Amino acid sequence: MTITTLQRFILSASCLLTAVGAHAQGTFPEKPIRFVVPFAAGTATDQLARAIGQAVSVETKQQVIVDNKPGANGFIGATEAARAAPDGYTVFITTNTTHAAAEHLFKKLPYDPVKDFAPITALGKGGQMMVVNTDFPATSVKEFIAMAKKSPGKITFGSGSSSSRIAGELFQQLAGVELLHVPYKSNTFAVTDLLGGQIQMMITDTATGMPHIRSGKLRPLGYSAKTRSPLAPEIPTIEEAGVKGYDIGYWFAAYAPARTPQPVVTKLNELLSRAAKSPAAGSAFYASSGTEVFVTTPDELAKFQTAESQKWGEIIRKAGIEKE
Repeated sequence: MTITTLQRFILSASCLLTAVGAHAQGTFPEKPIRFVVPFAAGTATDQLARAIGQAVSVETKQQVIVDNKPGANGFIGATEAARAAPDGYTVFITTNTTHAAAEHLFKKLPYDPVKDFAPITALGKGGQMMVVNTDFPATSVKEFIAMAKKSPGKITFGSGSSSSRIAGELFQQLAGVELLHVPYKSNTFAVTDLLGGQIQMMITDTATGMPHIRSGKLRPLGYSAKTRSPLAPEIPTIEEAGVKGYDIGYWFAAYAPARTPQPVVTKLNELLSRAAKSPAAGSAFYASSGTEVFVTTPDELAKFQTAESQKWGEIIRKAGIEKE
């Protein structure tokens, strides 16, 4: 019996996957790993990626390169990561922005958040700080709402991620106010304009907001999660401050390009999970940002992502946000 060209291709592909899988269980990684981050340097996702990368590098003796690809609501980074070779040497470090919210905010994505990625592990979750410029008169959520009701559509809020934007949209919905949304490529850019007085409020991740709160350059009004932040227990939750039912946060996760061999994904899961739990990452990111360590199996991340997408979709629809 002769072997056809198709049979040779299938046999070669099968042998390659078997070799890659066996290799991954042994000496992987043998070269530097690239972490693609869809947001700018200095953002919470970037800080997390660098903390995790450093821990992975120490364990594996291989360099981890953090490659920031900001812009277009995370589309640029997500698309690049999705198109990378599925060999385990490109890891996408991202958030609910690209993998839960975007599909409900935009009519068309240049990537599929499910089909184009292989889940590796969740990495963390936490809440956000509602902050204003120190020149802004409001010193509490209650005062902010009163001012917003007196001037509908006049007070601005900025956002550089879907977490930040939807937190602001949900605030409007539950507080019964109308604000003017100003979009940015990342939260760090929004904070820069907030510090400069170009916008008046934003709800940002603690890693980005807390340094400016501690320096006295931004005034915190409330925390977005159900319970107070361990970093600033003196700041009330937004719900405590009078916005009943308000509870929204963010999460981080790692993905590989689709078709990455399962043994490679398993190895990455083990490496990244250990890195997230390491004392080095704890001191470099988790403790300082108030982010909770949250790791999963690949299957658990897939299920979590599905549930989160449904949750964010419901919030977006109730907020009356039309797809762009």
